[in-house]
Amino acid sequence: MSMTGEEKKRLAAAACRVRMGVIESTHGAKSGHPGGSLSSAELFAYLYNKELRIDPENPKWDGRDRFVLSKGHTAPGLYAALANRGFFPVEDLPTLRHTDSYLQGHPNMNTVPGVDMSTGSLGQGVSAACGMAKGAKLTGRDEIRVYTLLGDGELAEGEVWEAFLFAAHYKLDNLCVIIDLNGLQIDGATKDVMNTAPVNDKMRAFGFEIAEIDGQDLDSMDVAFAAFHANRGSGKPFAILMTTVKGKGVSFMEHNVGWHGKAPNDEEYAVAMQELRAQLSELEG
Repeated sequence: MSMTGEEKKRLAAAACRVRMGVIESTHGAKSGHPGGSLSSAELFAYLYNKELRIDPENPKWDGRDRFVLSKGHTAPGLYAALANRGFFPVEDLPTLRHTDSYLQGHPNMNTVPGVDMSTGSLGQGVSAACGMAKGAKLTGRDEIRVYTLLGDGELAEGEVWEAFLFAAHYKLDNLCVIIDLNGLQIDGATKDVMNTAPVNDKMRAFGFEIAEIDGQDLDSMDVAFAAFHANRGSGKPFAILMTTVKGKGVSFMEHNVGWHGKAPNDEEYAVAMQELRAQLSELEG
């Protein structure tokens, strides 16, 4: 069943708030990674406002679904989603990367409520997610679903493909791998740095069922996650390949590799927030 118009507007507004949190936090830090956080905003909003079984009042609830941010440098997007969902105050986002802040540049499961795995070294997050999914099956907790988000630049890491082999071999149909195909990484276009295309054919060859979507389209995302649920019991892991725009939502950041890992200055912050507030106002008007 497709989403209602009101639900779609609610999730779009949540994605806009994620983007605002990304700009607030990276501006406050004077460093960080806005580009890939912005490209994944719809995904963060969908996960934390519809898909994941979680409890902000009890972040360590044993029966919760798990989410692992394998592309850990996009912590600003995850933090914004968690804060807006009530895991910690939104007002803390601008303390990102400050020496005395619990919100460091990469997710820390020991300090940030709602973070299920400390990540940062690319390739290790998806490996941990596979272990979580296998652990859930070993302990008879197959109802627990495990989700992980990777970047397309991350696919150049060999450990990623070892993890995919593991997922297929152990029939981890409680695992949903999401890959943000925004086409850009720190050194340039992924096709120029290390071309991993065609990702769809590779994932199928590694034993995955896949869904290919526009990662900024919430209707397509809804269909993809429904397909993941329908795949449960198949014995095959599931992958959502989402094509996105790096820097999405902030005009001067879109398609611009330079915004992979730098923060907006005061003038850029003002322009970005003005654009995002206008988008939010239109959605909530």
